[in-house]
Amino acid sequence: MAANGNVKGAEPLDFTKFQNVINGKLVDTKETRRTVNPSTFEELYPVPVSSQTDIDEAIEAAKKAQESWANVPWAERAQAVKDYADALEALSEDFVKQLVTEQGKPKAFAQGELADAVKWLRQFAEFPEPEDVLQDDDKKKVITRYTPLGVAVGIVPWNFPIQLSAGKIGAALITGNSFILKPSPFTPYGGLKLAELGQRFFPPGVFQALSGDDNLGPWLTAHPGVDKVSFTGSTATGKKVMESCAKTLKRVTLELGGNDPAIICADVNPAEVAPGVAFMALANSGQICIAIKRIFIHESVYDDVLKAMVAFVKSLKVGDGHEEGTFLGPINNQQQFERVKNLLEDIEKTQLNIATGTTKNVGEKGYFIQPTIIDNPPEDSRIVVEEPFGPVFPVLKWSDEEDVIKRANNTDMGLGASVWTRDPQQAERIGRRLKAGNVWINCHGEVQPNAPFGGHKQSGIGYEWGVGGLKAYCNAQSIYLKRSA
Repeated sequence: MAANGNVKGAEPLDFTKFQNVINGKLVDTKETRRTVNPSTFEELYPVPVSSQTDIDEAIEAAKKAQESWANVPWAERAQAVKDYADALEALSEDFVKQLVTEQGKPKAFAQGELADAVKWLRQFAEFPEPEDVLQDDDKKKVITRYTPLGVAVGIVPWNFPIQLSAGKIGAALITGNSFILKPSPFTPYGGLKLAELGQRFFPPGVFQALSGDDNLGPWLTAHPGVDKVSFTGSTATGKKVMESCAKTLKRVTLELGGNDPAIICADVNPAEVAPGVAFMALANSGQICIAIKRIFIHESVYDDVLKAMVAFVKSLKVGDGHEEGTFLGPINNQQQFERVKNLLEDIEKTQLNIATGTTKNVGEKGYFIQPTIIDNPPEDSRIVVEEPFGPVFPVLKWSDEEDVIKRANNTDMGLGASVWTRDPQQAERIGRRLKAGNVWINCHGEVQPNAPFGGHKQSGIGYEWGVGGLKAYCNAQSIYLKRSA
């Protein structure tokens, strides 16, 4: 996109060269690596492989920069974040093109991700500086203020690399921390450019980015100079992050996996409900932590809902995200592709009923998998118990409300859940009993930057976004002011 001349700092970025951002400078590394376009297997540009020395330099710069950044007034920090958001919006077409190429998602979804990233940044910049007045009378004033933790690290996954980065960037910087972004090794390009763009708005060392291999995350979480780690990714990796952070008692936020249920009640209109539910099971090719993973349909409307769902799924185009009309792009990387293939092989081996899709037709070129619906599998089957993180999902029958609530809650995860019904009382009755951090009624996955987002059980620790998300990047300090000595 040609930069908007009226937008501060929106001069074009070079999307053919990718470097670390350390202390305000673009830095090359001795070793590099490449990822591939998941739609074509075409090798993309080389990216840095950071060494321990690179990490030490970045953290040292972050520590020095944070001391002065914390003393910048809140309003000035907020303005810097606003200006950064404006420039990102002006350059969004370039970021969209890169996002489709490295992540695989369709262009329309990539455009939505960039728009959300800008929205999240702007919302953080609008929050007032948090301070809680607990008592204020003629005897005493008691307030709780929130001070920055220091050096924050954001570890971002490959499914929404721009939006999830923006959520961490905005919260960390507005609260006076310095921030080091570690993008996924599968989608490093956009994250590096986010940090490069940030150098136009933030002092050197305040916002940095490091690319690397599988060593980089453990090195960062173990480093004694890091004060806070915000991690979004799998539950298995999140446990390792928490274990590493515990050694120096780093503050940690974990936003992890989910096995989100959707409960469809007897009073729904199948033709209206089926597309919306299937959409949120298959958006981003099912590679969303809060995607619907298990669909419980009341037995009285089961056949009609399933029929409408199958018709909707069959209408969806699978293909390269750059192609017009594509709804499902590829699985992002070989590791996840093999995992979904393994689930499909298990479905075939256990002879589960397939309502639409196939266990056979996977991509020869590109990590493509056809959207597949499994019809009423056993409750203990892998497709029900595990999070597929791909375009494959089960539909299951229910008849008793108490029973379906127990079944929906029968998982170690607790990120999201939804209830679909015309009866507000039933919706609230069921919704309040679902053990999930986010519950939707007649929709699913509709998040917003002013609402805290997190999971119950093994879906996470702490919250991102909202005022609570800002406070997660802060130390709480209570001040007791007695009116007379």
